Amino acid sequence: MPRFSVIVPAYQVQAYLPACLESVLSQSYDDLELIVVDDRSPDACGEIADEFAARDARVRTVRTARQEAPGPAREEGRGGAREEGPGAAGEEGPGPARNAGIAEAMGDYLVFLDGDDTLTPHALRSIADRLKETGEPDVLVHGHALVPWTGEIVRDPFAGVLSEQGPAPFRLEDRPGMLRVRASAWNKVCRREFVGDGGFAFPPGRHTDLGWSYPLLMAAESIATLERVCVHHRQRSVPATAGRADFDVFDQYDRVFGYVDARPELAQWRPVLFRRMVDDLWAVFSGRGRLPRDTRAEFLRRARDHYRAHRTPGHPAPVSSRLRHTTIRRNLYRTHRALELGRLLGRRIARPTVRLATALRAAALRLHYRVQLRLPIRADRALFAAYGDRGHGCNPGALEEAFRTLAPHIRTAWVAAPEHHHTIPTATRRITPDTAAYWTALARSKYLVHNTDFDRRLVKRPGQVLVQTHHGTPLKHMGLDLRERPAASHELDFDALLRGVDQWDYVLSPNRHATLTWQRVHPGRYTVLPYGQPRNDVFQRATSEDVRRLRESLGVPEGTVAILYAPTHRDYRRTQHLRLDLERLLRRLGPGFVVLARAHHRHGGPLVPVPTPRVIDVSDHPSVESLCLASDALVTDYSSLMFDYAGLDRPIVIHADDREAFEAARGTYFDLRSFAPGAIARSEDELIDIFASGHWRGSRSTQLRSAFRERFCPYDDGRAAERVVRHVVLGEPQSPPAIPPAERHPVPSAAAAAGRAPLTSVPRSAAETTRAETTAAETL
Repeated sequence: MPRFSVIVPAYQVQAYLPACLESVLSQSYDDLELIVVDDRSPDACGEIADEFAARDARVRTVRTARQEAPGPAREEGRGGAREEGPGAAGEEGPGPARNAGIAEAMGDYLVFLDGDDTLTPHALRSIADRLKETGEPDVLVHGHALVPWTGEIVRDPFAGVLSEQGPAPFRLEDRPGMLRVRASAWNKVCRREFVGDGGFAFPPGRHTDLGWSYPLLMAAESIATLERVCVHHRQRSVPATAGRADFDVFDQYDRVFGYVDARPELAQWRPVLFRRMVDDLWAVFSGRGRLPRDTRAEFLRRARDHYRAHRTPGHPAPVSSRLRHTTIRRNLYRTHRALELGRLLGRRIARPTVRLATALRAAALRLHYRVQLRLPIRADRALFAAYGDRGHGCNPGALEEAFRTLAPHIRTAWVAAPEHHHTIPTATRRITPDTAAYWTALARSKYLVHNTDFDRRLVKRPGQVLVQTHHGTPLKHMGLDLRERPAASHELDFDALLRGVDQWDYVLSPNRHATLTWQRVHPGRYTVLPYGQPRNDVFQRATSEDVRRLRESLGVPEGTVAILYAPTHRDYRRTQHLRLDLERLLRRLGPGFVVLARAHHRHGGPLVPVPTPRVIDVSDHPSVESLCLASDALVTDYSSLMFDYAGLDRPIVIHADDREAFEAARGTYFDLRSFAPGAIARSEDELIDIFASGHWRGSRSTQLRSAFRERFCPYDDGRAAERVVRHVVLGEPQSPPAIPPAERHPVPSAAAAAGRAPLTSVPRSAAETTRAETTAAETL
């Protein structure tokens, strides 16, 4: 008897079915059977299922009676309408096919997937572990993510309900918020005996999940949750078949309320289910393209009847949804239609009005800038910015602090979007981009400091000093070297790039390699200041108390080794998915390790969809330097952060599992294998071996890091910002000489300060130890 019976109904999903089945069969937990229910699909789904069954004994194919009404379907889920691809199967929906799979299942637990869904790696192992931890509950509700046709992964907005808080397992009355989770079969794992004893079955229809999920949760004696994303549910933009299939939602809620009415002990759930019903009816009614136009009035009439039939007196509608409740309760179809037409007309009027107002504002700002350009430059003003309009930080942030300390007669201002203003020190003026204050500061400040570029409409005036700090040592190809790499340049305007370079007066450089590279890829008449990276000064000034305080603020448990995982941007990939299974990494390394996950600033969101106490997403943290100080080791690939981190003299591990693809798309200035800052892992398993064996901070890694630091951190002695300000502002070209790396004493990591030996909690056989030593010898 297998632990899991994974049931996959297949109907018109031939393009997606192989990936779905592979995601199941490739799970690290293999105690399963895979039941593919060919719903007599007119495409090749049946043949694909047979091919998988022929090559893997865990796969069985079941066939149902022929569908009579094929075509794409839409199914209504909690919180709004959602589009389902053809995998939802004809007018009967996937319900009968799932029932056929349940009848054949022999596993302890039932897992449901649509034919175009996929299980995430190690999902079944995580589910199995959670089931064991919670004492074999009747139902386990796990996390999921939606995958639109655009490919990005969208986390369920109600994911927080699944957090593992309080006792587990529990009953529904202990956590009624569970009814807010999407009413779907594919986000629940059900004990087979519980399903059989309760006589649960999927009703026919497009909204079959409603008639399954709610009774299941109300009847369960024990429920558990798993916040981890276990399923990626594909959403394909498929036009709805004109018809009345969505009227099925009324029948499904009649079944749900009929189930409740037959069991007086469940009466407490009527008000909650009623609100869920209203939300779902409104989503169908208001969803664009969900209903043929000539059926909308009838749908609202039936919705009114259901409202009256299932409403529980004494439970008023929530304030946030009273409008929809009123519209349905009073059948205000004409009123709703009039409001829709009014909104449409308002949008049509508003668009040209907004465009006109925008054009007038832009013209006014251009005129304002031209006036400011004719006024005197203010010698006591300096304007700073980093990464476009992000908050205070990086090299400009360190220089802004040095300006206030060493040149207090200079008044500093920082350009940032309003959502980043909280990162700017109170002594520094906050300026919002593309405002009158912004153009005034840009026109009249003597000092302009940035790590990328200011607005390309900038007119550099005689007497202004523009300092280009950059943001790291170049490993990836930059500037003019991107002309032959279209995947990385993204139609970069090289003429505009060179016009910007012509405005630079000073360029900061952390080492000789960076100086030679910048002068070649950014040719100009600027002066190079080989003074180091100002943002790294804090590494020499910080104390062990600072490290302790930072770790506490980030939630790093005391006594653990914190790994900072900071991958770079992949130009050859449209989506920047996580390249490591961090949960598996931590599971193998044991409770003595945590991960601080940091996305690249171009990632546009968190690196980890669902953070956990041991995987802490720090993508939004304003200071990467603080994250470096809080960590005990760095894991990266081709990020320039490795050069900064080397100045801390802490272990660095390179995870380069796609070196050939990255080299082809972006290119690097030298091969990390020949001059590595530490151990190099070519796969996830090698990375685990490096940490489990202790090679990550062994003697060979220390030797490599020392040579790397000598070459790339010659000036990072804690006084880089001071040297820049003395040269540029105070006119003292004879800067203080740099302290040699061997004589520096950066603050030690928490693990090093505690004198802990390398941690390993993974039982290792002799063969594994030999393999780890061989890997270390090859990669080091």
